[in-house]
Amino acid sequence: MDDTAAITPGQIRKIVSLIDLTNLNDHCDQAAIEVLCTQTETPAGRVAAVCVWPSFVAAARLCLGKHSPVEIATVVNFPGGDEDLQTTCAAIDNALHDGATEIDYVLCYKKLIDGDTTGAGNALKEVRQQTPDHIQLKVILETGVLKTDELIRNAAQIALDQGADFIKTSTGKVPVNATPQAATLMFDAIEQSNRVAGFKAAGGIKSIEDAIVYTTMAEERFGADWVVPANFRFGASSLLQDALSKLGDDGLRTSASQQSDY
Repeated sequence: MDDTAAITPGQIRKIVSLIDLTNLNDHCDQAAIEVLCTQTETPAGRVAAVCVWPSFVAAARLCLGKHSPVEIATVVNFPGGDEDLQTTCAAIDNALHDGATEIDYVLCYKKLIDGDTTGAGNALKEVRQQTPDHIQLKVILETGVLKTDELIRNAAQIALDQGADFIKTSTGKVPVNATPQAATLMFDAIEQSNRVAGFKAAGGIKSIEDAIVYTTMAEERFGADWVVPANFRFGASSLLQDALSKLGDDGLRTSASQQSDY
């Protein structure tokens, strides 16, 4: 059986609506940001956000327009998680001034690995205080470097305890990024936290088949209605292209008439 044939246009359109369309390439330039922003509105629907380097937030805002419904996310303390806290807080201020609406912050995971749970938590506490409540704060755990389930659980708990709006698997800059095992542990943490928080899978998710693994897990845990941009995202650069290629002309025509569903 062809697995692709079992994927419905509705599933693909839903995944498109969950994408944080990302360009964090080392050689990114303004032309690349302009291209990225033109890809946010597709015949299969609108992506949730663009995710760009802090230096390109203003360019993304200009390209998308002041009143665009597409969120603008940027990264701080990225990718190593060991930037000076004052520098990170200044970067948040600058990004918000330039038009960012979401902040993706790398937890100080090296502190956590070294046993300094308090240090990792205190740094995040400062970042949360620096980030207004109406701005989504996604905390990147870098689960592929946290080698044990216990470390991943601890990282997720710290993030949620300190007010993360989302917990995110990875930077995409290390050899191991999003995995179903890490996602399971993160879903456990969200469920046990008794607060509203979302999940973002990032790094290595290149195909609709990859993405459906995570949406299925989330739907089985929290229900299909939970898997919406307010609660669930994919950080990806090539997932959108795979979605559009799998829909094909017939799927795109169908989706164009149903974009308001998502």
